[in-house]
Amino acid sequence: MAKQKGKHQDSALAQNRKARHDYAVEETYEAGIALTGTEIKSVRDRRVNLKDGYVQIRNGEAIMMNVHISPFAEGNRFNVDPLRNRKLLLHKKEIRKIGAATTTKGVTIIPLKMYLKHGFAKVLIGVAHGKREYDKRQDIKKREQQRQIDRVMKHY
Repeated sequence: MAKQKGKHQDSALAQNRKARHDYAVEETYEAGIALTGTEIKSVRDRRVNLKDGYVQIRNGEAIMMNVHISPFAEGNRFNVDPLRNRKLLLHKKEIRKIGAATTTKGVTIIPLKMYLKHGFAKVLIGVAHGKREYDKRQDIKKREQQRQIDRVMKHY
């Protein structure tokens, strides 16, 4: 697909920064989200919290749970529950593949990033398994070593 000149393709509205620290992400998928009118307005205002969110596969559908989208200020009676379950829009083949991956012990599906793409709200979900404490320490050690290498190379 050709990129449009002068237009920004996607803008991150919310990110789950803790996810890459706590989980080792194996695969990522882009999914649409079924939102109500006031929810999309709150998403555009960046009033989203992905921190405790996760995705479950139920009856052949991907459902995002525990993601907080704040009520829209001018939404009055049209506002819905901020923590309601939201359906993710994926192809059936992708849902089956993700569902098969989660049968393995310790594998979970987490939302990594929410953004707008061509005016539609999208969420980047990752199939991941939890890191242990020593894995986290190794990642920090590698990052520090890379910073030192970059610092030394900058002077040459």
